[in-house]
Amino acid sequence: MIDSLDYYGTLPSEKEDHFHRLNAHLVATDTLMTTLDNVKATIEDKGMMVAYGAAGCGKTMSVNSALRQVAPDITYRLELRSGPTPRDIRHGLFRALALAGEPPTRPIEFDTLLKDALSEKFRVLVCDEAQWMGRSSFEYWRHLWDDRRTDMALIFAGGDNCYKVLKREPMLASRIYIWQKFTRMPEDEVVITLPAFHSLWEGTDRKTILGIDRAAAHGNFRNWATITKHLMRGMRQKGLTEINQDLVNWVYSKLDGM
Repeated sequence: MIDSLDYYGTLPSEKEDHFHRLNAHLVATDTLMTTLDNVKATIEDKGMMVAYGAAGCGKTMSVNSALRQVAPDITYRLELRSGPTPRDIRHGLFRALALAGEPPTRPIEFDTLLKDALSEKFRVLVCDEAQWMGRSSFEYWRHLWDDRRTDMALIFAGGDNCYKVLKREPMLASRIYIWQKFTRMPEDEVVITLPAFHSLWEGTDRKTILGIDRAAAHGNFRNWATITKHLMRGMRQKGLTEINQDLVNWVYSKLDGM
């Protein structure tokens, strides 16, 4: 989470999207291009979008990448954790929008302030880690979005729980314009993507990549970032210039469940 008051609410740099701050490249996968199309449509129609799925499948990275292309100057991000309440959302918006003065103490006054600010110009509001939100938090977002004065598009990025919460509430779910589920990369895409993702994998044979994917990475971008980081460290320590099975086994010894 970005702690600086100067940067909270802004889109992070591409480098910060990659797990472990790995010096990797953003690859135009099918999922990434689908996200770009969905984000564009959500913004054009001022709707609400939910990007959901298992951890490490690229939700935040894909949404951030799309927003950098289509709405970098009008995007405001909130990262909410540990069961956020409507109060947490109010204060998160106050900070992200860089509103002047002190936050109001009464909810009705706070809501009036936020609605006034959100009516001044069109904005894209992004709620990351949305899996932490319960019904009341989603309902509060709906309350802001439904107001006739406010001018916004809303994008939620989170785990499967945000999907489950929304689907249990038809009044909320019916307002979602686009649902995008993120899943693990299929093996054929893994083989194509890895060499473009990081130079470590350039020239690595298909059998090695598939073996690592089936044993440990499972088509998960975050897993691949962790494995790449360990491999790079191991190669430096052992003076290696290419990946071998002993090195791969050494990396497996550092992973959970191996």
